[in-house]
Amino acid sequence: MSFVEVLKVIFIGIVEGITEWLPISSTGHMLLVDQFLKLNMTQAFKDMFIVVIQLGAILAVVVLFWNKMFPFRFGGGPVIKKETFSIWFKVVVACIPSAVLGILFDDWLEAHFSTPLVIAAMLILYGVLFIVVENNNKHHRPTVRRLSDINYRVAFAIGVFQVLSLIPGTSRSGATIIGALLIGVSRTAAAEFTFFLAVPTMLGASAVKLLKFGFEFTGAEMATLILGMVVAFVVSLVSIRFLMDYVKQHDFKVFGWYRIVLGVVVLLYFGIRALV
Repeated sequence: MSFVEVLKVIFIGIVEGITEWLPISSTGHMLLVDQFLKLNMTQAFKDMFIVVIQLGAILAVVVLFWNKMFPFRFGGGPVIKKETFSIWFKVVVACIPSAVLGILFDDWLEAHFSTPLVIAAMLILYGVLFIVVENNNKHHRPTVRRLSDINYRVAFAIGVFQVLSLIPGTSRSGATIIGALLIGVSRTAAAEFTFFLAVPTMLGASAVKLLKFGFEFTGAEMATLILGMVVAFVVSLVSIRFLMDYVKQHDFKVFGWYRIVLGVVVLLYFGIRALV
């Protein structure tokens, strides 16, 4: 792998580490990155690589939230943390809608909706929704303030909103956070539940891509994949900490405005390309 290719992979890992956790759509950013950084790899490997480097991002969540996510406590003998088990059971419930519909329709949605127009439209639509929802929430106090306050009904409702992220450009974290805010969950609890929900969701998506691609990698492909995951892991540590600190003091409107601007950029770029 040449030095230029290494720099390209590092840049993609940085984009993944930032956009996977902030509600600004990793797909929309990857679409633009792909226009300017042409990786020297097969299309099949690239399709797998863009998804599987998420494993690095998942590891960052596990590291940062280990005390909240690990359901056992050791010291004088193992102790089961019932509250943690309860959260994971709710995460499983929340995963059901997107798991079922993803298995049934993922390939069809990717084939028909992975277009610049759809991605730009989703960027703008959910950008507007973030602004509208946050403006509305100024007059309402959240009814679910802590992660532990999320019950099975709320968890399933958030899972239903996650289904929307099957449409490229929506953003998995964006869909779940908007859904959580709409049903009265606080920003901090919404973000934390989104991180929990990401672990099985992204592991499942990565497993599917790996199974489709197979496990026969060249040395260069394996190096590319590992490098991308390591960079995504390191950058995710920073972006997750930033998001958790940010939502304690600010709302999500800045991400809404950013999505709108990015959506317009995507429309203009691909619109001009179509005319040339």
